[in-house]
Amino acid sequence: MDVKCWVQDSLSRVYPSTLARSSEGFVCDALRDEEIVVQACVRNESLNVAAVKVFVQSNDFIISRVRREGNVKIPHFTVETPIDELEGFGNIPGFVPDPLFDENFASVGPYETQAFWINIKIDRNASPGNILTKVVFASGDEIINEIDLNILVADIAVEKRHNFPVTHWFYADALCDWYGVNPFEDAFWSIVSPYMSNLVSHGNNCMYVPIFTPPTDGVKRPTQLLGVSRAAENKYRFDFSKVKKWVDLAKKSGADMFEWTHLFSQWGVKNALRIYQDNSDESSLLWDPDTSATSEVYRLFLAEFLPEFYTFLNNEGLLENSIFHISDEPHGDEHLANYRAARSMIAELAPWMKAADALSDIRYGKEGLTDIPIPSIAAAEEYNNAGIPAWTYFCCGPKGRYLNRFVDTPLAKIRMAGWLFYKMNAKGFLHWGYNYWYRSQTRELIDPFNELGSYAWPGFGYGDPFEVYPGVDGPIDSIRWEVFSQSLQDYAILQTLGINPSDEILGDIKSYSDFPKNAEWIINKRKELITNYIK
Repeated sequence: MDVKCWVQDSLSRVYPSTLARSSEGFVCDALRDEEIVVQACVRNESLNVAAVKVFVQSNDFIISRVRREGNVKIPHFTVETPIDELEGFGNIPGFVPDPLFDENFASVGPYETQAFWINIKIDRNASPGNILTKVVFASGDEIINEIDLNILVADIAVEKRHNFPVTHWFYADALCDWYGVNPFEDAFWSIVSPYMSNLVSHGNNCMYVPIFTPPTDGVKRPTQLLGVSRAAENKYRFDFSKVKKWVDLAKKSGADMFEWTHLFSQWGVKNALRIYQDNSDESSLLWDPDTSATSEVYRLFLAEFLPEFYTFLNNEGLLENSIFHISDEPHGDEHLANYRAARSMIAELAPWMKAADALSDIRYGKEGLTDIPIPSIAAAEEYNNAGIPAWTYFCCGPKGRYLNRFVDTPLAKIRMAGWLFYKMNAKGFLHWGYNYWYRSQTRELIDPFNELGSYAWPGFGYGDPFEVYPGVDGPIDSIRWEVFSQSLQDYAILQTLGINPSDEILGDIKSYSDFPKNAEWIINKRKELITNYIK
């Protein structure tokens, strides 16, 4: 059997055509309680199929998980992006590694390369120094190769990230449609739970709560947690029991912040929210979908709902750990006027509600219309220069040299996300696409293993609508999602070490488009942190 084996870092993808590297031992740095990632790679240079299995030798101070890297078909590169900002040249169009399957074995075809993603968690009580283990490659009962893995553990434990919320929009309707369940029946909750846990385990500490059906990205299947019934004309009763169940499940999963549904329509703040008397029956709308955002009927509803909501938030201890939305991505003068009117109405009815919205026009920040502006990374510097504290976001753009998280974005570039957020003083991060498995702006499910752009390329880069794939009993992680999670861990390490964002160690980072984008920088800076900043 002519099989080549090697171990490499997680900062570049391994394609079916990737050629073999050196099979020497692999050395990496880590803190106590950190999770590191390596890739175990196999190149079959024979004429026949090679059946290969990979595992990590057991050790008292590490916990390892091995997953097979699956490939997805990518027909195009992201547009408007220079070749040196892309990964996969020579492989795209073609197969690109992304989903991670819970299998430590594979049948590797002739002249083909297969990689395995290995997460290794360092025990918080591990002694500083070397942890020496082995990555073992086997075929049946035969050991093909054993490669030394030397983990150099620093004498400090990474602490939990704080004061930097991260949220991704979590689509309950996609879970219902993919798994064939009805909203909020017993089977629904058992499906939601592993997705919530997955979000939190990847650094997403702020959980989206669909108290109403989200008014983003088209008209959705109703997934309204709040029970609403008419007591009389323009009088309502509210049942928060399902809201509480969702929040309690999120807390159990480890979430400590909560993000609530936008109160007005997307891209214009033109209409009232679609709210249903029967949570999942779209024929039970309380008003016409074209009802104005500041109409009297909607104002009367909000005047009853918002005090009840306030009471619920206070009783559950959620008020100080919540973010609230008016409308998503308003832009232009007409939207600005609409937003002013809607914000004024909410300020009158609920002065306690602090608005946080994805928007980039600096006028929203300068006028104080939005308490927590969330500009695109392309506009974040303008907010910084104006001295306006802000979160940030990216989505289908900006492309080019800016940070993003597409399937052809170099993994080292994705890994820089946490470093950038830290250096650029972002106060939080939001992304729209955790599990949007739909054709854009429709209710038509896609096969996410075969269509990663919601049929919206070139507007959407492949991988933008979702970070996880639907598995039989829960989410299947993507490589992009894992590397982004590693970047948030880097953020936590910078916090743990008390690094000032203006410290010279971060001096190479200039902006969200001008920053180091190679594995060597990340590896060397981590070594420098461990050498110079850990006493």
